[in-house]
Amino acid sequence: MDWTQLGLSVAGVLGLALVARWMRLGEARISSKAQARETAEQMLAGFVAHGAVIGTDGNAALVAGNGALALLKRHGAKVAARRLIAPLRLTQAIEGVRVETGERQFGAVLLFGVLEADVRAIEDSVTRGTAYH
Repeated sequence: MDWTQLGLSVAGVLGLALVARWMRLGEARISSKAQARETAEQMLAGFVAHGAVIGTDGNAALVAGNGALALLKRHGAKVAARRLIAPLRLTQAIEGVRVETGERQFGAVLLFGVLEADVRAIEDSVTRGTAYH
């Protein structure tokens, strides 16, 4: 292999990486409350969302729905979801609020930059049946 082949190979790989980034392939960021609500409704059968709070880093969201909560988190290039019932087990961290799912495989989820009061408000909206946006 000479330097020309090596250079063309590196250029090809970088070109493919740029195309993938331009097309947003592999990006699973939760960018808005509307997107979080839509994702929860698509992933959880019978779930009708009416409010959401998302982490400022876009890695997780908590969505209020009809009698339950949906916890979303980035899992590689996709988003994973779990249905939770109030009351939630929360741990306040310096970075935000950690929601304990009680499921070993899914684990605890950090809502980065979110306050416990915001999580409790969305949790209360499910138990009271009020809309939270």
